[in-house]
Amino acid sequence: MADSARPWVLHVDLDQFIAAVEVLRRPELAGKPVIVGGRGDPTERAVVSTASYEARAFGVGSGMPLRIAARKVPDAIILPVDAPEYTAASEEVMATLRAQPGAVVQVLGWDEAFVGVTTDDPEGYARGIQRAVLERTSLHCSVGIGDTLVRAKNATDFGKPQGSFRLTSENWLEVMGHRPTTALWGVGGKISRRLAAHDVLTVAQLGSADEAMLASAFGPKMGPWYRQLGRGDGSAVVDDTPWVARGHGRETTFQHDLVARADIEQAARELLAHVLDDVIAEGRAVVGVGLKVRYAPFLTKTLVHKIAATFDRAEVAAEIMKLVDRIEPDRPLRLLGVRAEMAMPDDAREGHTPTRSGW
Repeated sequence: MADSARPWVLHVDLDQFIAAVEVLRRPELAGKPVIVGGRGDPTERAVVSTASYEARAFGVGSGMPLRIAARKVPDAIILPVDAPEYTAASEEVMATLRAQPGAVVQVLGWDEAFVGVTTDDPEGYARGIQRAVLERTSLHCSVGIGDTLVRAKNATDFGKPQGSFRLTSENWLEVMGHRPTTALWGVGGKISRRLAAHDVLTVAQLGSADEAMLASAFGPKMGPWYRQLGRGDGSAVVDDTPWVARGHGRETTFQHDLVARADIEQAARELLAHVLDDVIAEGRAVVGVGLKVRYAPFLTKTLVHKIAATFDRAEVAAEIMKLVDRIEPDRPLRLLGVRAEMAMPDDAREGHTPTRSGW
């Protein structure tokens, strides 16, 4: 029997999106282990962007070094990343979601979005979304149904693949309470280990944890937020305001470790040139810079600092070089990333952005 009409949050997640797009282009790959990552060469340093379900059955997952993935599945088809193709497919999916009756769509990435809708049959609406996406794009999706963003997002995992699942305040503890805190959207391994140090191991324990303890351990904002996450509570508002990037970044994994300071500085300048080209298109000042470094074999550190708002390329480059100076000398560098944070549009209205010059 249908419910009374009420607001719902649906989380739409495309199943094995990147691999599925590749199979659409190459139908002969259907049912085979497909891995997408880097330039498609497992002898190079790169990581898996996605893997088909057939490859996942062998333990291959996103973020895994491509060479290890190839070792796990010797007969896998390994393909290079084709971002323009995935962007085009994603745009078709999002247009389909926006065309659904009464839908408010908040895009989260290439392969997922929240859909806000008022309906008396959320499961029926979810099936309608799945049919529409499949008809227009030939892609399958799973749908999480919830009364908050958090519950809808977590519900999707129980609907995969090609199904739907409802997770609300009524069944949250029954479904999620016994699960480890890493099952929650927004809790990774590092946070989970810190919670475990305070004897918080499960979702239910997090939801009932002492708020003062969490605030002391994680800060006055994040501590209570983690407790709220454990309850599945939070906003139920799907916001379709166009996303505005806070910054732009580029990174590269070197096929051979860099050690010489001159080589590292040159790599940073080349990355920064691309980043600043991206920033120019935004028309907003740079207000912060960051450097991501990964030392061999796999220790990653991030260096950041704020700067006075500027449009001057030389000033931004000088600030990046200050961060480069903090890289440990004579230590082999596997990866380098450069990021520029930009003033947000609200800052410009408040008069915080300087007159453009120097680009």
